[in-house]
Amino acid sequence: MSLDTLLALAAAGLEPWEERHPPVTNDGFRGAMRHLAGAVSIVTAGLGTERNGLTATSVVSLSADPPTVLVCVNRSASAWPLLVRHAHFGINVLAASQQPIADRFAGRNGEKGEARFAGARWIQLASGAPILADALVAFDCTLEERIQRHSHDILIGRVQALHGVGGTDPLLYWRGAYGAIRPT
Repeated sequence: MSLDTLLALAAAGLEPWEERHPPVTNDGFRGAMRHLAGAVSIVTAGLGTERNGLTATSVVSLSADPPTVLVCVNRSASAWPLLVRHAHFGINVLAASQQPIADRFAGRNGEKGEARFAGARWIQLASGAPILADALVAFDCTLEERIQRHSHDILIGRVQALHGVGGTDPLLYWRGAYGAIRPT
């Protein structure tokens, strides 16, 4: 901060921003992000028995014309190599009753790779990515672009097909816990 700026702040009776607000730390940022409620999705990739997936809340629509979505994936995630290698992925939005699936794909019970798919029925649509048959809604995507930023990749997917059962409440993640919301 320049001397002129400091003098102007002092003359106005204000403190410099840095003195009132400490720098943003990783833990502080993570804590702040916990206040954003997000729909819980399973992002899947692979073919046959070479499948993997992860639980994500970092899924957003990008464009309706053409239908495009994006998801942010940590490059250290076990599913990341298959997402890139197969250049396709499924975004499976979970219903509130599907929390056990979210836990499995988050690795909370120690399951890895193909074992995460046990106990649920999976289908394939246009891209070949694994799609949860009873997902609230699923987006079958081909990888259109991959942008590397820090520890994560931003995967932009062109939606090739839609699938879903609808009619129920979505599973949400907020402040480190699962929950549901119902329309009023």
